[in-house]
Amino acid sequence: MSAGDPDSAFTFLSRGASIQEFKVAGHNIVQSFPNASLYKTHNAVFLGETIGRTTNRIKNAVIHNLNNNAYELAANERPHSLHGGSHGWGKQEFEGPNPVNRNGKEGVYLKYTSKDGDGGYPGTVECYVWYTATIEEGKTILEVEYQVELVGDECSETVVGVTNHSYFNLNPPAPTTEGTIVTLGTNDVLELDSTHAPTGNIVPFPDVPPPGTAFTLGPSEPVIDHCFVIDTSAPASCPLDTRLLPLHTIATLSHPDGGLHLEIQSTEPAFQVYTADSFYLPEVRTNDSSIQVPARGKRAGIAIEPSRYINAAGKEEWRGMCKIRRGDLWGARNVYRAWKE
Repeated sequence: MSAGDPDSAFTFLSRGASIQEFKVAGHNIVQSFPNASLYKTHNAVFLGETIGRTTNRIKNAVIHNLNNNAYELAANERPHSLHGGSHGWGKQEFEGPNPVNRNGKEGVYLKYTSKDGDGGYPGTVECYVWYTATIEEGKTILEVEYQVELVGDECSETVVGVTNHSYFNLNPPAPTTEGTIVTLGTNDVLELDSTHAPTGNIVPFPDVPPPGTAFTLGPSEPVIDHCFVIDTSAPASCPLDTRLLPLHTIATLSHPDGGLHLEIQSTEPAFQVYTADSFYLPEVRTNDSSIQVPARGKRAGIAIEPSRYINAAGKEEWRGMCKIRRGDLWGARNVYRAWKE
């Protein structure tokens, strides 16, 4: 899909409604595989995937007191469940991409029906993902919209959360993000215990400066895999469908080599930042043993994942952000603006 300029193009896959290509000034700024089949066989790190049925970690891979039951989930990051489990939405085939005119903009949509019991989650739900692309004032703009609805009658309530897990590299084809200049919309994070589950406290992250202050990614620092909190009142005030809320800038990225820039805005109350320090993808060889895709290692990209709070589905005091009943809509909206100076 083109934003109106051949150097600003997008490719979306039915596998996980994934973003394979986000092209700006002729450069793909997301880590990807060259063909769709490799996403089925080699994508252990969630490249470009739509994450669901919930995002991030669910503590101890269990949800208590939902429909008066406890639901055990796939513990794919023991002891927790990560990104919907080992067979989450990013590993599923969506219907689409299908062309659509959304709010006066050309784009595509994809749909996935998650059956009752998928990954341990109750209830049949439908997820829609819309991607629209435009160019405005020389900037390539990708707008992403999510909607989830409980459509089955197996239960009265369930939990959901959706985001995208692209890894951005603003200096392609450099092997790492070293030298990337980052500014975040907050330095408040959910404090984590030794297992990376939230304690419930919100604290400043020591290695990130105050909001609006830039810092530079080094070869091995700072190490970030935390949920940053834009709205500290979200457990009490966050609507299920945030799409009508104002967009806020959660992150800006740029790199002096090549002059590429990215601004990310969202209606969501939080966002995960992952500097990919455990990232590894082995090389892929063809049948004649020539290298098709070289190996990629830690800090090959940085993931910025707008979302609700980590473990919101598992913590009853936070569950209002992600618990839906029949007739409810869960929704979110993210906007990515990229350009070259």
